[in-house]
Amino acid sequence: MNEVEIEASFKKFLIIKRFFSMPPLIPMKAFQSLHLLVHAVDSGSLSAAARALDMTPATASAALKRLEEELGAQLLVRSTRNLRLTPQGESFLARVRPALDELRHAKAQLCSGEDVWQGVLRLAAPSDFGRNVLIPWLAVFQTEHPGVGLRLHLSDRMANVYTDPVDAAVRYGTPSDSSLIALPLVPDNRRVLCAAPTYIAQHGEPQSPQELADRDCLCFMLGEDVHDRWRFTPATGESVTVRVKATNVSNDGDAVRRWAVQGKGIAYKSRLDVANDLIAGRLVPLCTQWTMEPTPLYLAVPDRRHITPRMHLLRDFLAAQALALVQASFQPSPAAVV
Repeated sequence: MNEVEIEASFKKFLIIKRFFSMPPLIPMKAFQSLHLLVHAVDSGSLSAAARALDMTPATASAALKRLEEELGAQLLVRSTRNLRLTPQGESFLARVRPALDELRHAKAQLCSGEDVWQGVLRLAAPSDFGRNVLIPWLAVFQTEHPGVGLRLHLSDRMANVYTDPVDAAVRYGTPSDSSLIALPLVPDNRRVLCAAPTYIAQHGEPQSPQELADRDCLCFMLGEDVHDRWRFTPATGESVTVRVKATNVSNDGDAVRRWAVQGKGIAYKSRLDVANDLIAGRLVPLCTQWTMEPTPLYLAVPDRRHITPRMHLLRDFLAAQALALVQASFQPSPAAVV
């Protein structure tokens, strides 16, 4: 597919033709601005969208303003705390999303001169997230890109993208190595305090984090370091760190999650790790009036030379899957057992 065909395909989905008649905004630039719009709407934050696309907030704000000027319509209503689509923006975005997907794939094919993915993807990830969340996602990714082979390294020890045989690593937490390139997947992800309904029925629901010092808690350990100091922030006031009673401890995050589902105690896990359990009602969030510790999710690569069209495609795919899962976890199924 050449660029003329790409432009024609894109125009087919758009209802505002004036957008393409303006000289300052060429089709590929339009693609970038619309991609920013989609990220901003999905994340609910222009700053988060800017981080996800490796842009400064000022650049992102200027790009959206320029987009609205070229269209002659206001797409977003922005405030200091949130943003929302206008009715014109909702109509526009509903037609744009399919075109963006098609254009992104076509652009990647033009850049590589071949199918977007051919060959082996070597990826590292934490054990719990990898087994229960990432593997199903990668199955979908392989269906969309049948030329992909996988070499998946699962471990709760942090993979070294410089020395280990991996192309990229999915990691929790802000990277401490400033030379590492971290592509945001879920920069606003947080932990969630949770337990099984059976545990709550037997022991009651804690009313504050301070009660965790006398409750059965399920802890992760890395080496000899047991993660038994859990931090919480109230709606007003300073953060509180509680040294919990570590009844069960494991160096495997998946074991901690399984214990929680079995009703063995209270866990403090990444929301992504337990999202499916929250949705199904196997786990219930606790102390929800408190803010939990941040645990952002990133796709880490050794340097910018590894940020290829293929890696961008993988990052976009994983970020979209993660965002949908996190949002769904705040709305458990009506059929869930509570």
